[in-house]
Amino acid sequence: MNKKIWLSSPHMGGEEQKYVQEAFDTNWIAPLGPNVTEFEKGIEIYIGQNTHVAALSSGTAAIHLALVLLGVQRGDEVLCQSFTFSATANPIIYVGATPIFIDSEKETWNICPNLLEEAIKERILKGKKPKAIIAVHLYGMPYNVNKIKAIGERYEIPIIEDAAEALGSEVNGQLCGTFGDYGILSFNGNKIITTSGGGALICKDKKGKEEAIFLATQARDEAPHYQHSHIGYNYRMSNVLAGIGRGQLEVLQERVKARRKNFNLYKEALKNTQFQFLEEPEGYISNRWLTCVLTESYSIREKIRVSLSHQNIESRPLWKPMHLQPIFKDYLSYKNGTSEELFETGLCLPSGSNITEEELNRIVGVLKDF
Repeated sequence: MNKKIWLSSPHMGGEEQKYVQEAFDTNWIAPLGPNVTEFEKGIEIYIGQNTHVAALSSGTAAIHLALVLLGVQRGDEVLCQSFTFSATANPIIYVGATPIFIDSEKETWNICPNLLEEAIKERILKGKKPKAIIAVHLYGMPYNVNKIKAIGERYEIPIIEDAAEALGSEVNGQLCGTFGDYGILSFNGNKIITTSGGGALICKDKKGKEEAIFLATQARDEAPHYQHSHIGYNYRMSNVLAGIGRGQLEVLQERVKARRKNFNLYKEALKNTQFQFLEEPEGYISNRWLTCVLTESYSIREKIRVSLSHQNIESRPLWKPMHLQPIFKDYLSYKNGTSEELFETGLCLPSGSNITEEELNRIVGVLKDF
């Protein structure tokens, strides 16, 4: 049996153990401490735009807190990109709000500006102005930030920017995570850098960060005893895991470079074949977290996926849209067929920054058989 090739496995940089050891040596084994502080500072410096970052237990927790901070409550409606992972949509249910799903545009595979504006107009006419928009930079490809931002401003609806897959991606020199009213990052084990499990909420000001941390640490009021005036959550990142993040942050640019190189190698090796790749619009730089290809049909996609699996190579269909998911199928959605077509014909290929040239050749060999 050939050695397993994973879709996107963790890739350590070498300094992670140093920071983790510091946590042990100083007994900072808690959801606070020097590593958390320095990890947050490191992200703030990296992404720029005078942002303020709260390190949390997951990207899902960050979306949840963003909704809470925006005052989204039971009975409110939230417009959400349909072509995404369920973690984008689940927090809408956590706060008791109603998701309304918006299909994708072909240019970026992300939320369609035309459908978004159509949905807003219709909901306003029905007396239900949406409380927030959740847009996603899928697979590292930025959404149409200019159009989506303009729509948000026109109708005065805040934007939660899900950049869980897009750390290191940018539009016209500005890094993803900094375009929305709140930005979301994930450091799950399969992401471009990892803390094993973890995420971050990107805020526009210090007050937003302080409010997020307050809620993330069980919303404890200032008092000598335990007193609570708000519902809180246990969402803070551990100082140990933040140590891993500090080491990972040091090699982030190398990881982006490696993932983009993988994409270019796939594209060159598979030119003049049936496979189609998503190109970057002008001014966009994708971190190419996952390299994705489109095939000619569902049948061919499945034959390729199974053939890769038989060679001990992990691949995965593109995300199944939220409006097709059993749990969300009864919610309102604005569709144009794009995300359903992508799900039917698209495949994610192994894209880890630690993948070898020999492994890439193995993968390409199977693909070329088609």
